[in-house]
Amino acid sequence: MTAGETSAGMDRLGRKADDSDLLDHAVRVGLVAFGIVHLLIAWLAAQLAFGDSAGAASGSGALAELAQKPFGEVLLWVVGLGFYALVVWMLIEAVLGHRDADGLKRLGRRLASTGKAVIYGALGTSALKIAIGAGSGDDTDTLTSRLMSLPLGQLLVGAVGVGVLVVGGAHLYKGFSEDFREKLDVKGNSGTSGRVYAGLGKAGYLSKGVALLVVGALFVYAAWTHDPEKSGGLDQALKTVLEQPFGAPLLVLIAAGLACYGLFCFAWARHLDR
Repeated sequence: MTAGETSAGMDRLGRKADDSDLLDHAVRVGLVAFGIVHLLIAWLAAQLAFGDSAGAASGSGALAELAQKPFGEVLLWVVGLGFYALVVWMLIEAVLGHRDADGLKRLGRRLASTGKAVIYGALGTSALKIAIGAGSGDDTDTLTSRLMSLPLGQLLVGAVGVGVLVVGGAHLYKGFSEDFREKLDVKGNSGTSGRVYAGLGKAGYLSKGVALLVVGALFVYAAWTHDPEKSGGLDQALKTVLEQPFGAPLLVLIAAGLACYGLFCFAWARHLDR
């Protein structure tokens, strides 16, 4: 088979994936799951701002919180399978997607889709582990310690931090530019509801971007000081924000923004435009 025939075959597979109603339904379930997790993180962040630090305001911490709710175990299975649906979507995008871009731009987008698949897979696995009672809480410190103990571990932790900083910066760019509106169909971009969705997305992407920048900075600082205890996930990042002057009001704003992102995920699921 020639390179041209291979490329044509990949394009046909990509078009089939684009037209798949089954994949649309799976992605919508995943986006709803993503929205639920962000609403829980927002709730935990608000509790942290008002003096209750019992819960971990991270993805895995939010999932552990969900497990305590009525029908929590069932919801965790739904959320976990929803995240795996997003993994499938991102892997398809990584292999077959982004055909509207060329060269390095396409490569960059496909690498970004691969990274998202890893993140969604980790969250899905956390949800299912908590559902069966095999895991809980945030493992960021353990992960950082393991990375730091590897050859060139300090550089690896620093690279993780830089990667998170890039993702945080991308979220800020999307928030300011409103590029996220491309994710919604025509109905999701028109009328009063379109303006509401745009406001939710803008607040959500900006707030999430700020939080990710703090997470990335913590990883870079841990690598610089060669101290894994200086790193931290989203929970530690929000606690770091709280420790700053006017930290509590700022954390409330971030919590509100994360809630907006969660609501935007629901709008995204309803008006999905792949």
